[in-house]
Order: sequence, then C-alpha cells, then structure tokens
Amino acid sequence: MSVTTEPGLLGPRITLFEHALRLHQQHPDGVLPRGGEPYPDDERHRSRPSTRRARDRRLYGADVAVILDRHFSQPDAQASELVDAFGDAYVPIHRNDHIVAAALRADRQRVRQTGRWLVRHGTDRNAVTVGLTLLTADGAEEDIPLIQTIGLLSNWFGPLAAEALQRRRGGTDALLWLAERVAGWGRVYVVEALCRQGAASARAWLLRHACDGDYLNGYFAGQVATTAHLHEAITSADVDDELIDHTGRLLRVMADCGGMGMTLEHYPPAPVVLAAHAAHLAEQPPTADRYVDAAIIADYLTAKAPNRCGCTAEQRDHIVQRYLAVLDRPDWRDAVRAGLSPTSHFFAWFAGHIAARLRLGAFSDAAE
Repeated sequence: MSVTTEPGLLGPRITLFEHALRLHQQHPDGVLPRGGEPYPDDERHRSRPSTRRARDRRLYGADVAVILDRHFSQPDAQASELVDAFGDAYVPIHRNDHIVAAALRADRQRVRQTGRWLVRHGTDRNAVTVGLTLLTADGAEEDIPLIQTIGLLSNWFGPLAAEALQRRRGGTDALLWLAERVAGWGRVYVVEALCRQGAASARAWLLRHACDGDYLNGYFAGQVATTAHLHEAITSADVDDELIDHTGRLLRVMADCGGMGMTLEHYPPAPVVLAAHAAHLAEQPPTADRYVDAAIIADYLTAKAPNRCGCTAEQRDHIVQRYLAVLDRPDWRDAVRAGLSPTSHFFAWFAGHIAARLRLGAFSDAAE
C-alpha cells in the first residue's frame, strides 16, 4: 500500500478505505467494532477549526462545487490534487445537489475516475465524502465493492453509500450485504434505502432482520412494515419463528417511536398485525425475548387510548387479553425468570414498571 506523510503528524496517513478493508477482513460477516471508529483522520478532523456553514442550507455544498468546477476545468489536473482541497469546506454527508451538479457539468469518465480515486486513496473524510458523492452521480456496477467497503464506516459514509448503491443495477443485493454489516445510524440509512427500492428480493430480509434492537430502529420500523407488507406476511399460512419474532420487535418499536417514525396510531393494519402476532405467540416455545417484547407491547396498549394504538377499544382489550394469557402460562413464567438476570438494571426496570403495571405473575411470584 502506498502511503504519504503529513508534516506535524507522526507516522503514515492511512487511507480510510484501507482502514475499512482491514477491519472487514478481521470481521467479514459482522458489524465492525465501534463502526470502525475512530477513523485514521480522527485527530486531524477533531483539531481542525470549525468550518463555517452558510446560513442558508440551500447553499450547503456550493463551495465544494466551486472547487470541483475549477478542478474539472483544467484538463491536466489530477485527482490526487484534490486530496487536501476540502479541508476548509463544509462537506455534507448526504447527497448534495450542488456537488452532483458539478459532476454532471464535467466529463463523465473523468468524474467517475476522480470519485474512485478519492474514495480509494483519500486520507481525509472530506475528500472521501466528495468522492463518494461523485459516484452517486454515476451508475457503474464495477464500483459496488468499492462503495460497499467504504460504506462499512457507516456512521459517516452510510448515507452516500446507500444512495450510490441503490442507483446501480444489482443495488438491492449490494444493500442487503451492507445491511448485515452495519448498525446504528448506518443501519438506518441502508434499511431506508432498501425500503425505497421496494424490491421483492429484499422483502424476506426486511420482514425478519431489519430491526436489530437499537432504539434508532424507530426511524424505519414503520417503513419496513408498510414496504414489506407485514400484514400480509403475518396472516399468511407460511409463517416461521423468525417472522413472528421480528414482527414482535417491529410492533414494540412502533408502539413508542413518536417523533422518529410511524407509530401504531398511524399504521392502518395495526389491529390485524397485533392480533396475528398474539395468536402466533401462543403457539411458540417461550423465551425471555419473546416474553419481554409481548409484555412491552401489552403495556403500551393498556396505557394508551385505543385510538393511539390504531385500534377500537374492543380490539385493544381483546389483543391485550391474548397477550396476558400467554404471559401468565407457567412455562412462560419459567422462561423469563431463567432468561433475565435478577441483578441486571433491565430486570429492575422491567419488574418495577412493565411487570408491575401489568401485574405479571412471573415477577410477583419471584418477589414473594
């Protein structure tokens, strides 16, 4: 690997792409530890003076476009000349109309080569971000592995990686690969891109794996439920444990994600999906996770007015009764007692709030 040195800093400047690639080779099938942070340019990035943004958001990226226009107007200018060109600019991490317009004004092949070079060789996140934005204006399939790799550093590069991949043929499969390997905000960006794609090939994954338990799932849970036609899947004859469990996670998230995404109140199939989940739950073997999800859903339904749950009073009461009937079974009580550590903070919170309000026997018995 070719590296350069920078005055005032010790050691080589490692490219962000190489950083992501090394971590991916160590963790090929999972999320990078801490999402790949800190990045190699972290010290320089934090010590850099704060960039003054334009007061008008519509001007964000305009200064970057000026730099690109100047660069592309010089036929002999090399992509490497841009590596430190954006240090004083505010570079948006989402697709930007000004930067894309600069790309569309220049020669297509040259823009593609410049974007590739900056993503692969950039040692500064601003330069890599500009390169990735240039690639969102293109559709070359051969860039998919490049985009996926830098997209693993998803907290920063996730939005543009998702945008670039969804614009390419084969983008759905590429997004699914990335979705399995990102968390936090990166997962939000990628799952939202999959929902925008609306591809049938992504439906099975969305119905079973989109939510990973992070509170940020609230931004996309409703999109997943509607895009993947959850109401059809959970009421069909072909239902499996992964689908049922993920439906429980979706309902738990949608119960209380106001201000983030769609809640049950604004999800028309809510009564049908809730009733189907409660019915399927009764046929499943008990686990602590299933118990907790069902209890949190039942607690929300009990605490809120029926219309806030997307139900009539009669529908809401019937669904709650079905959940509580399952949670009160001896084998379900035993499962949650065995699965939750009584000394954990979660146990104390759950027992003191959810279980107390619902008067769950598993916890009242344990306290005696």
